[in-house]
Amino acid sequence: MSQTLEGKRQLLLKLRKASEVGGGEARINKQHEQGKYTARERIERLVDPGSFLEFDRFVVHKSNNVGMDQNKFLGDGVVTGIATINNQKVALYSQDFTCWGGALGAAHAKKICKIMDFALENRIPMIGMNDSGGARIQEGVEGLAGYGEIFYRNVKCSGVIPQISLIMGPCAGGAVYSPALTDFIFMVDKTSYMFVTGPEVIKTVTHEEVTKEQLGGAQAHAEKSGVAQFKCINEDECFERVRELLSYIPPANFTKATAKYTSDIVYRDNVKIKETVPANPKKPYDMKEIIFDVVDDAQFLEVHKDYAKNIIVGFASVGGIKIGIVANQPAILAGVLDIASSEKAARFVRFCDAFDIPILTLVDVPGFLPGTEQEFGGIIKHGSKLLYAYSEATVPLISIITRKSYGGAYLVMASKHIKTDVNLAYPTAEIAVMGAEGAVNIIHRGDLEGLTGKAFDDKKAALMAEYEDNFANPYRAAELGFMDAIILPEETRKRVYEYLMALKNKKQEKPKRKHGNIQL
Repeated sequence: MSQTLEGKRQLLLKLRKASEVGGGEARINKQHEQGKYTARERIERLVDPGSFLEFDRFVVHKSNNVGMDQNKFLGDGVVTGIATINNQKVALYSQDFTCWGGALGAAHAKKICKIMDFALENRIPMIGMNDSGGARIQEGVEGLAGYGEIFYRNVKCSGVIPQISLIMGPCAGGAVYSPALTDFIFMVDKTSYMFVTGPEVIKTVTHEEVTKEQLGGAQAHAEKSGVAQFKCINEDECFERVRELLSYIPPANFTKATAKYTSDIVYRDNVKIKETVPANPKKPYDMKEIIFDVVDDAQFLEVHKDYAKNIIVGFASVGGIKIGIVANQPAILAGVLDIASSEKAARFVRFCDAFDIPILTLVDVPGFLPGTEQEFGGIIKHGSKLLYAYSEATVPLISIITRKSYGGAYLVMASKHIKTDVNLAYPTAEIAVMGAEGAVNIIHRGDLEGLTGKAFDDKKAALMAEYEDNFANPYRAAELGFMDAIILPEETRKRVYEYLMALKNKKQEKPKRKHGNIQL
């Protein structure tokens, strides 16, 4: 009897060992030569040591097509399970490129769906590590069906649990739509790429010649398309950024927020930013200087850092309270809103609202970017996305106007009129329909007609000075109740903390409806 039990024990250990080598040592070595870890190595480096519990280790496919019955790997090319990251439970899958290039078949897809269902039912974040050549051709439509099942679950999970995609190698064709449906995409420079149609197809159809890296590499998607929120130098940096992100976001919606540890004193003056905003309204400055001085320990995790740089979004904490930050960047395009920045900020606001993360908005915006390219590209539609996102948000909303806030952009950037809870302004704030020069050209056109030379210049300067005295300050808005307080820059951190504390139990009911119809 003992021999029989020992034999069963040895069989289990043998099968475990077989499952760990994936497609074999030769393919593992090739993976390493390309600067890539294996599926299991990635999990080990991402999660807390010793915390991984694997599911479905011995699953194999049932296909008999094209000799597939003679070609099976334990686990079917994907490792799934649960673990902890920063002591927070997570669910994850990691595709194994050493097995058929990580191609997805029916059994492979079922494993992913099973762990996604587990994540949703247990309200824990879902992390997918993608390294796959796409659908397994030998299994025909079953692979496509598997992708459809995954997409459906991505949508079910959206806004309920955070979904994070790590692109660790190829991700092409229909495979790209699962990451696209998740909240955050991480890509590794030079070793990962995403595209719907590859370079060969493009060359055949449009006669364009382009490399995989140019078409769908990390740089292309982080800087040009905006598909990827994070571009990482290597896989190890990618894992560090994921761990950092998870330290700021909750495991699920309606989960009570935990405090982030900080030794930074809440009631300290922001002396560094006392004179950050220049006296000259046309002079640029870096909004990040304000952010770094206001948040805890100067720690700010910027999201979409390389895309639409005229607006800044990211996570931080103030007095241990985790927040999302949206800020115009006057150092880039004067902080103007355009199509890309509107969509970038709207997407971020929607995520924060879905997971009850308070939002601090720092405003210095001269308006929307003019021009035919923007108008024909749909700036009206795309700009409305940001307006919609703020208007629908029910999380605590605090805004601070640091300098310019003109026209429709004033309304869109978390104004009182779309029900932001607390609206603050620095003494340098300018709140008006437009800047002084444009306003004078319209309002006083008749007064300037017929004047030339010095007389014209002097008259226009006087009219602009009069306009600035009346409108280039925050006090008219404060008189009307549109600004709750005018604060000094050095008071920013303590005021933000006090308002966050006052808003911590905010509860806002929405009208009953199936869903709104945001401009997509």
